[in-house]
Amino acid sequence: MKILVGVKRVVDYAVKIRVKPDRSGVVTEGVQHSMNPFDEIALEEAVKLKEKKLATEVVAFSLGGPKSQEVLRTALAKGADKAIHVQVSDEEASKLESFHVAKTLKKIVESEKFDAVFLGKQAIDDDSSQTAPILAGLLDWPQALYASKVEEGGDGHMKVKIPFVLSADLRLNEPRYATLPNIMKAKKKPLKAIPIKDLGVDIKPQTETIEVTEPPVRQAGGFVEDVAGLVAKLKEKGFVKA
Repeated sequence: MKILVGVKRVVDYAVKIRVKPDRSGVVTEGVQHSMNPFDEIALEEAVKLKEKKLATEVVAFSLGGPKSQEVLRTALAKGADKAIHVQVSDEEASKLESFHVAKTLKKIVESEKFDAVFLGKQAIDDDSSQTAPILAGLLDWPQALYASKVEEGGDGHMKVKIPFVLSADLRLNEPRYATLPNIMKAKKKPLKAIPIKDLGVDIKPQTETIEVTEPPVRQAGGFVEDVAGLVAKLKEKGFVKA
């Protein structure tokens, strides 16, 4: 079984997100980026299947700007055999949507003859959770979404036949760390770069972002001495009729 794993470069989960002054988006310049955490889980599961001899090859894929190669090298250090970078400009990357990614994945799957596609259930930057089901629809493949356990011939809640699309849930596994020797080895593993125009995929935005704003500041809570005090406070706020 030949597995394609999608990995996305996102603002690191530990970074405090800041909205741009013009409210056109969030600040991405000069902040730490890393591999989308759910994609790390999908990659780990694919590598584990290869270690169990249930998969023959694991290939990492990313659609994005030049720095997407950083997460692809990380994927190679974590066990992927090869990597494919479909290139777009940074400006184009900022406007990519799930449909664009799914169409690009479909092209790669069909040209490289993959048997399965593993993706994170969502990306932490847009939380759309749409790429996996859209891809399954485009390919007309079975889909196993939000998978928390994968086993051969298991008796779980869902069975799928190869070929299939899988999206990984947080509970599926705990990703390994990339060791220094593997980071060095990853530099010699093959990474193919393909300009998006060579695939003939239209990435014209289908949606328009009108404005991005910070969530409202949550008001501080309070304490009450007893149930009577709680009821009185609820009446005062109009949540309970007097």
